[in-house]
Amino acid sequence: MITNIKQGKPQTERAEDDAKVRSTVEGILADIETRGDTAVQELSQKFDNYAPDNFRLTPSEIDAAINKVSTRDMEDIEFAQTQIRRFAEAQRASMTDIEIETLPGVILGHKNIPVQSVGCYVPGGKFPMVASAHMSVLTASVAGVPRIISSAPPQNGEPHPAIVAAMHKGGAHEIYCLGGIQAVGAMAIGTQSIEPVHMLVGPGNAFVAEAKRQLFGRVGIDLFAGPTETMVIADDTVDGELCATDLLGQAEHGYNSPSILVTNSQKLVDQTMAEIVRILTILPTAETASVSWQDYGEIILCDTYDEMLAVANDIASEHVQVMTDRDDWFLDNMQSYGALFLGPRTNVSNGDKVIGTNHTLPTKKAGRYTGGLWVGKFLKTHSYQKILTDEAATQVGEYCSRLCMLEGFAGHAEQANIRVRRYGGKNVPYGTAAE
Repeated sequence: MITNIKQGKPQTERAEDDAKVRSTVEGILADIETRGDTAVQELSQKFDNYAPDNFRLTPSEIDAAINKVSTRDMEDIEFAQTQIRRFAEAQRASMTDIEIETLPGVILGHKNIPVQSVGCYVPGGKFPMVASAHMSVLTASVAGVPRIISSAPPQNGEPHPAIVAAMHKGGAHEIYCLGGIQAVGAMAIGTQSIEPVHMLVGPGNAFVAEAKRQLFGRVGIDLFAGPTETMVIADDTVDGELCATDLLGQAEHGYNSPSILVTNSQKLVDQTMAEIVRILTILPTAETASVSWQDYGEIILCDTYDEMLAVANDIASEHVQVMTDRDDWFLDNMQSYGALFLGPRTNVSNGDKVIGTNHTLPTKKAGRYTGGLWVGKFLKTHSYQKILTDEAATQVGEYCSRLCMLEGFAGHAEQANIRVRRYGGKNVPYGTAAE
């Protein structure tokens, strides 16, 4: 039996919140479309109290920002980027161009071609997400994207030094100090001063995620990466302190970050709830985490591991921390999620910041149909074909002609027929199927 010990906001209230966000984003994107740089200036002034003449940083401004980063912080950034680059390079190496001869004289293949321009959004808000620069900019660079632009909101009225350093070292060709809807809108739509990109990537709050959703089709996007979600799947092999820490560690992201415990242990439920109360009295970010836990936190008690698995696959959480006596069983059987973190020695923060996997992951059940950002998201797999012999042109043409006429496409059939006549010397009357 599956029992909901604690539930968050009803879905109806969450839908109302989404509708308000959707309306706000529609208006702002339309304003950017109409007024370009003027709208972006006004929006940045309104939301960030920041409106320079040019949002793009000059080389000297980039150098000045980097010089503000301490030696230790720079070493840590470089360590993280080394791990992320290693994994991204291994992923890129797994994607190969292919060419095969499927019939004598018939050559088919595909090439992996980088997206030609990408806009990488790095969230700011309460927390400057330095790691998001590694995840987007560096990964795009490993993929070979020839134009990478990156944008992050100002912090205290100026570019955040560590974010600028991470963007620059990750390989950004253009760096902007611009946040929120106005940033992703300007990068996708284009303004008088910002050339539009072909693709948008990077996480963000509900407004940024909605902006990407509305811009999808005009540009490509990585995925719908909205407010952070985390799930802890645990049994009595771990304790409540560990579970509470992992739940609240992600709940601090924002007021609407779902954190869910799925367990088969009533004892662990009781321990975790008590530890959450205790930790919220000492956590520096408790003001945010407590609201998030109250409104979006859940505890689900199951009787069996099969029930735990079913619940987890249904929810399809962005981050799934597994701490059980059968972690590899969950690895083998989990089908819908953003990323897995297996065993008590690892945690979601490892993936967020440093271990090497990408932290831009699907939310709101998108893990049912897509994985997270990776080097392959920046590559387009394009097929090609060529026929080298008259015999192959005739053989394929005859089949093609008949299949086109089966569907009623006489013009299509004639594309095949003309080759059958020219390369096979066969008399195929116009508008009929080849014999």
